[in-house]
Amino acid sequence: METYDGGARAPRADQEADQDAEREAAPEAEGVAEFAEIPEAVHAALPVAELHLHIEGTLQPELIFALAERNGITLPYADLDELRARYEFTDLQSFLDLYYANMAVLQTEQDFADMTRAYLARAATAGVRHAEIMLDPQAHLSRGVSLATCVNGVASVLATSREEFGISTLLITAFLRDQSEESALEVLEQLLAMDAPIAGIGLDSAEVGNPPSKFERLFARAKDAGLRRIAHAGEEGPPSYIIEALDLLDVERIDHGIRCMEDPELVERLVHELMPLTVCPLSNVRLRAVDTLAEHPLPGMLAAGLNVSVNSDDPAYFGGYVDDNFAQLRSVIGLSEFDCVRLAANSIRSSFASEERKTELLAELAASGR
Repeated sequence: METYDGGARAPRADQEADQDAEREAAPEAEGVAEFAEIPEAVHAALPVAELHLHIEGTLQPELIFALAERNGITLPYADLDELRARYEFTDLQSFLDLYYANMAVLQTEQDFADMTRAYLARAATAGVRHAEIMLDPQAHLSRGVSLATCVNGVASVLATSREEFGISTLLITAFLRDQSEESALEVLEQLLAMDAPIAGIGLDSAEVGNPPSKFERLFARAKDAGLRRIAHAGEEGPPSYIIEALDLLDVERIDHGIRCMEDPELVERLVHELMPLTVCPLSNVRLRAVDTLAEHPLPGMLAAGLNVSVNSDDPAYFGGYVDDNFAQLRSVIGLSEFDCVRLAANSIRSSFASEERKTELLAELAASGR
């Protein structure tokens, strides 16, 4: 297939006035547990690859309202403040309900292109030099938007992403694990028939109750077609889901994977296989997979020798982009500069970019003097 090179502060009754002031000063961090104010010097971006990014999760509230107006859609929110007030999630499903509802504004190729261009512009300032971007085609097909509309809209921007933004890109179509394997297979065959410019497939959405084993035929078909394979596993689901993704889906990368730390034998295996784990710290806190950022298992994962990288997942919903994730990790858990560089290098080496592009990016990281 063708590819392109191309915080929630916990509310306390005695701090209401302080909270109001904090929200005015940093509205993007509203609702994110113990996320800190970051000095600009700490916020300096490293050159990285972003490996866990859902393009629909980059749909900022301002763009939601702009696209709704363009497409004549009446939103169930009176204004930006009312929409932002809904970004308080108790678990993955509470997020997914809002995530899918907001997709209603994506109607045309131009809508998908504008969303993609907005992400790349912000990602460039975050230090992203290579991005592997997931798209959820089933979520759009189910509401009457054609496969060509969503794929072509995103791909039209990715085709010139390196020239416009300095970011090489690959497109990955992710399948919704709460839908049937038959539905996923049908969409995959349509993508192959239209020679869609995709580099691989992924597996996302509601994890609990939808084990990787449900999608063995889908991933076998993707492998036969020469596509790369990744899957969400071990975020809300148990460590056994990671094992299934490895053994039954033959994945090359695990998205999230934080619950591997509950299984020492699995950790040993992942270390031995150098299996990439695309960790999304701010997302884990916002979705209550981890109670607070200070308790995030990332330091322990690094200490165990796991091949982890830092990513933003759905940055419009979870309090920040890749640079925000790094900045919060530095501030809240004291992540060292050595570990930040290590994570950046892991992201580059774990990408599906060409060896030539990886060499370029590793050289840029080395030259950054960090």
